[in-house]
Amino acid sequence: MNPRSDLPPTEPPAQPSETHTGLMGRLRNYFLTGLVVTGPVAITLYLTWWFVTWVDGLVRPFVPIAYRPETYLPFGVPGSGLVVAVVALTLLGFLTANLIGRTLLEIGERILGRIPAVRAIYRAMKQVFETLFSGKGSSFRRVGLVEFPSPGMWSIVLISQPPSADVANSLPGQEEHISVFLPCSPNPTTGFFFYVPKSKIIEVEMSAEEAATLIMSAGVVQPGSDQQKKVAALAGMANAARIANAGSPQPLQPAPAKVE
Repeated sequence: MNPRSDLPPTEPPAQPSETHTGLMGRLRNYFLTGLVVTGPVAITLYLTWWFVTWVDGLVRPFVPIAYRPETYLPFGVPGSGLVVAVVALTLLGFLTANLIGRTLLEIGERILGRIPAVRAIYRAMKQVFETLFSGKGSSFRRVGLVEFPSPGMWSIVLISQPPSADVANSLPGQEEHISVFLPCSPNPTTGFFFYVPKSKIIEVEMSAEEAATLIMSAGVVQPGSDQQKKVAALAGMANAARIANAGSPQPLQPAPAKVE
């Protein structure tokens, strides 16, 4: 029996569409691109706002009510305390630079030096601040590697100053030692301080800021990586997937972008 020629041709079964999968992939890429762009900006603004409000909270109690902006305005002015603090510190530095200021400073230090508990804290903090903000020292401006916590494992350290004569004479061996600070990840403000032989330190070409970024990111952000290249790679990946899906009969999955 011959089949009838007037019947409509039988259509093949429809293939499962991948449009939904391609759309989700594009949305995921767009979301990641937006996250990479806005994430650092949002965190920077949040930390800046936190610092400004923290300084305002410290300084505002010392400012008379008559000189506060909120006394004359229906709203507070964020950062007014920070401005007052900067002006006050600058004025204090100016007064300390002359003879009267130095005399008052010496009298104050002499008074603090007579208090046993406060004397040690003040002297230690004064030495730390003078070293960090004098601009003449080399503390924590060089980065190195030491074999820690066990042989074959290397950790990033910030190189500080050589030990004092008393400490150097107490260290074993005749080799010169140097003090280093080993920051912990992801919080580089905590860590370990120890003396290590100078020959055991491998100094690397890396700034302290790059080392802090590497430690805080737990190795995700490597020194020399360009963040703009990463953003451009994510955007290019999403755009390539959109063009490929628009011109292809079957949507294509986004190919992973190569990020240098």
